[in-house]
Amino acid sequence: MDEKDRQIIKTLKDDARAGYADIGNKIGLSEGAVRKRIKTLTDEGTIKKFTIKIDTKESAQAITLLATNPAYPTQEVSKTIQTIPNIETIYEVTGEYDIIAVITGNNVTEVNECIEKIRRVEGIRKTNTMIVLKNW
Repeated sequence: MDEKDRQIIKTLKDDARAGYADIGNKIGLSEGAVRKRIKTLTDEGTIKKFTIKIDTKESAQAITLLATNPAYPTQEVSKTIQTIPNIETIYEVTGEYDIIAVITGNNVTEVNECIEKIRRVEGIRKTNTMIVLKNW
């Protein structure tokens, strides 16, 4: 990945709907070159998905820290959690907690229902949830 690829990724992070020509004009590449680079970044798995971020005024979001039972492989627990509706992102991390789940719902009740489903996943030992008040 070179500097142009990093500029493309930054532009897409700021606006996932940015067009190839707009990105090219911004970073000094042709529309075709941007299209090819994005395809390569996607095919290689550098870009995993294109998504949107909903303002917390229109939804509810939470960050849940999850500690797993050492008898259960963290990767398997992560895969199970990923299938639960309203899970936006999963991170496996180091420290006191093993997994971070980012949850988005239409309201706090929906987020809470998702958290309850996570707590019932085999291998989850402890959770700590923070409701997002504002995102930037």
